[in-house]
Amino acid sequence: MAARNNAILPSQEPSQANDTYPQELVLKRVFDAPRELVWKVWTDPAHLAQWWGPKGFTNPRCEWNAHPGGSIHIDMRAPDGVVYPMSGEMKEVAPPERLVFISHALDEHGKSMFDVLNTVTLTDQRGKTALTLEARVLTATERAPQYLKGMEMGWTMSLDRLSDHLAQSVQEEAQLSGDREIIGTRLFDAPRDLVWKMWTTPEHLVHWWGPRGFTTTVHEMDVRPGGEWRLVMHGPDGRDYNNHIVYIEVVEPERLVYRHTPQHGDEPVSFQSTVRFTAEGTKTRIDFQMLFPSPAQRDHVVKAYGAVEGLNQTLSRFGEYAAAQARV
Repeated sequence: MAARNNAILPSQEPSQANDTYPQELVLKRVFDAPRELVWKVWTDPAHLAQWWGPKGFTNPRCEWNAHPGGSIHIDMRAPDGVVYPMSGEMKEVAPPERLVFISHALDEHGKSMFDVLNTVTLTDQRGKTALTLEARVLTATERAPQYLKGMEMGWTMSLDRLSDHLAQSVQEEAQLSGDREIIGTRLFDAPRDLVWKMWTTPEHLVHWWGPRGFTTTVHEMDVRPGGEWRLVMHGPDGRDYNNHIVYIEVVEPERLVYRHTPQHGDEPVSFQSTVRFTAEGTKTRIDFQMLFPSPAQRDHVVKAYGAVEGLNQTLSRFGEYAAAQARV
């Protein structure tokens, strides 16, 4: 462990030795979730904000750029309203196995009180995921002990929250169903009327539609039975994907049913989408179904276009946008 970390940073001993707090910590857990999903909730800030920190904490600011050299900034808000800011840098990102980052706990002046080198290792165990977390204190000021004494408890509570979040995410992730379907379910922190509006008006939809890295141009969006929806999705590689959609059912604010129909020159793949919006208090649950004419067509779009992960990323982008709009 020490040898591998020293390859990333010069060897450093804590600047003030103090036996009253742990200078190195190792925690292990096994989660009942596939490694790809565990990696995702460690590297997608929309997921990370849901579980990071002790029980009762929230993360109103969560910037987590999971690439080597990427910056980190998280504001953890305690139940009493006190905010504990943290910054950091990514040192190693090796999906889906290893994540190494340095975290800096900041004081009220934005100065680091202590720096910790964190290493997260994920190992596949026949569909489950074994996690090893190693945290090593690199430097510490005189104010550090009062915070570092609770490092093990804080990480333990975070991993408990991570376990709960994974259990929910396993149910929410888009997945194959039967032999002709792709389905997904998500709960969004926004009222149903607002969620409906963000699904049916171009000025909202262009901000979140499509997988990460995509942008969208809407040429027509006539949200009524028989109405047409024409859009172009622009991939990060410069490729354009034309979409022609016809609405079958429009029941505001409960349900949308529409059919993707290929046009001249497009690949002859068609499918029907059903989106159900269910109010759950001030939040909204979306149930999304893509139904294909045959198993072969479903399997084709999964393999050729990554349709399952594409739907997951689209719903994640929508969640981020919906949360931001709900705060406006």
